[in-house]
Amino acid sequence: MREALIFGATGQIGQALLQHLQHLQHLLPEGWRVHAVSRQLPQQSDVHHGVHWLRGELGAPPALPASVDAIFSCGPLDLFSHWYAAAAIDAGCVVAFGSTSASTKQASLDPSERDLARRLLEAEQRVLDRAAHAGASATILRPTLVYGAGRDASLTRIAALGSRFGFFPLPRGATGLRQPVHVGDLAAAAWACVDRPGIAGKVYALPGGETLPYREMVARVLGCLQPPARLVELPSPLFKLALSLLRASGRAGGFGAAGVARMAEDLVFDATPAMRDLDYRPRRFEPEARMFSAD
Repeated sequence: MREALIFGATGQIGQALLQHLQHLQHLLPEGWRVHAVSRQLPQQSDVHHGVHWLRGELGAPPALPASVDAIFSCGPLDLFSHWYAAAAIDAGCVVAFGSTSASTKQASLDPSERDLARRLLEAEQRVLDRAAHAGASATILRPTLVYGAGRDASLTRIAALGSRFGFFPLPRGATGLRQPVHVGDLAAAAWACVDRPGIAGKVYALPGGETLPYREMVARVLGCLQPPARLVELPSPLFKLALSLLRASGRAGGFGAAGVARMAEDLVFDATPAMRDLDYRPRRFEPEARMFSAD
């Protein structure tokens, strides 16, 4: 039986990866035992499906196996990169999730966003260097806007505000292109990296299967709610007023000045390399209300 180690196993991507692996177990020629690491354990350990839960975090990991066939990092890349660089564990395959923010926020108006991009790029290189030194195959996956588990900080927040107020405001001109990606497609891409030749040391963008304007993306989210919420486009002065009210109520997280400015910018990534090398086939953006609920 082969073994995998998953960090961030109860996070939105880690949870989807576990579900994907459990679904595939009966299709695989050999079984997998999964060591799932998380700061908070689920209420019931899924021992019947080969999942061994370990409570801990990258800064204070639990006792881990000396070797595994694959390591998946589904949490903060910066923390994982430092752990992996110092870890003595032997693993032939390493798959780590980063973010397209590594490229989109390099020239951000917000110094904290520029720092984030720098740390992401450094973390990617740290993982790739450690793997190359150990003779392992490491692959970095960069998702775009993640949705589907009700735990993301972008579309789920928009859905929550729309449900609360019955509408959601946007500035006029919020037409920058976006490619939201479902967590299930990210899980499939991560698993596709195992035993895949020719991908060692590569970084793949993982956009969703549809490119659409920011305004249309938000409208679809609001339209799937029960009851649907309205999209209200405001001139800049009125939008700034609405945003200041959200900030005063503590509900404007993720909608800073830099984020608002990006609503008019195209953030589009090429899925061709991932489609060619990983058989990546992301779905179109067809949101449902349940996708924005963590229940």
